[in-house]
Amino acid sequence: MVGSLRVCVLAVALAGSAWSAEAPSVVEVFSRPGCPHCARAAVWLSELELRRPEVRVVRHDIVSDPLAAARLDRLARRDGHPGALVPSFLVGERLVVGFRDGATTGRLIEGLLAGEAPAAAEEVVLPLIGRVSAGRSGLLVFTVAVGLADGFNPCAMWVLLFLLSLLTHVHSRARMIAVAGTFLAVSGAVYYLFMTAWLGAFLALGSSRPLQTALGLLALAAAAVHLKDAWAPGAGPTLSIPESAKPGIYARVREIVTADNLPAALAAACALAVGVNLVEMLCTAGLPAIYTQVLASHGLGFWERQGYLLLYIAAYMLDDGLMTAAAVVTLSTARLQERGGRILQLVSGAVLALLGLALLFKPEWLS
Repeated sequence: MVGSLRVCVLAVALAGSAWSAEAPSVVEVFSRPGCPHCARAAVWLSELELRRPEVRVVRHDIVSDPLAAARLDRLARRDGHPGALVPSFLVGERLVVGFRDGATTGRLIEGLLAGEAPAAAEEVVLPLIGRVSAGRSGLLVFTVAVGLADGFNPCAMWVLLFLLSLLTHVHSRARMIAVAGTFLAVSGAVYYLFMTAWLGAFLALGSSRPLQTALGLLALAAAAVHLKDAWAPGAGPTLSIPESAKPGIYARVREIVTADNLPAALAAACALAVGVNLVEMLCTAGLPAIYTQVLASHGLGFWERQGYLLLYIAAYMLDDGLMTAAAVVTLSTARLQERGGRILQLVSGAVLALLGLALLFKPEWLS
């Protein structure tokens, strides 16, 4: 009996020793300069080294070290990630992608160091956007929220409602759907290209703190102009469509309505959509610039970024689609009145001001 007990105790001790030997004591972190998540992770890792001297942290810069970048890419693809995302942590054989804070990601890493099996994260896989878990759902919500706010744009809304109000006189719902649908599709495509250019610029420049500060100051300046337009339209600088451009827009809309055949009307609608989007870029630049800077800072793969851009465009076009559907059903001739335009300016200015302040004082909130 005593002999059997000794054998059991010895077996338990050996198992505990084996488990301790298997528990990793090295954390490899892959990061890049200008990444805000990487900066927060670096602070936490420094605290970890002070609390637990037995843990060794090996740091890899994927920009200056191509071999580290290639290794991270292999590890990420092994685990089903679209590319080398930063920050990433290798603990034993487990790759942890992203960093939120010490209470969440930090606790997961320390659990892996202790040899604990991590709890399975609840996640779904969306087309283009990729894996979405509780840790990534914030970007989804942010994308939809900013896209919807951007959609309530008095410049684009004014042109669309003016076009719809004249199309109602044609008394053909099929023609309204064809012309307005073409206008919306081309507008969405031009806006997508516009945002892709912003995103490319921020991916090239990186996500440095000076860039965030400059963007925050520009957002506050744009917000001030929008709020000024809401309270005192016509006075001082403006980000609305200039009065000098409106006669040309009126003329193009009338060309669409009076076109002899549908192909000519559709061609004119395409030209109007391109022209209006080029004219109103100043009016709409603030929110896309902030959003694409935040998107660039998340270290996503190419197709994931495109998925989020398309989701943004869908949210941006939602109100226009609803207005078009209402006009087709009711054949209403409503236009955007001055009071409605001022309310939209107020909303745009308030959203820009909040995002600008966040970029200046709490950029981690946008991550």
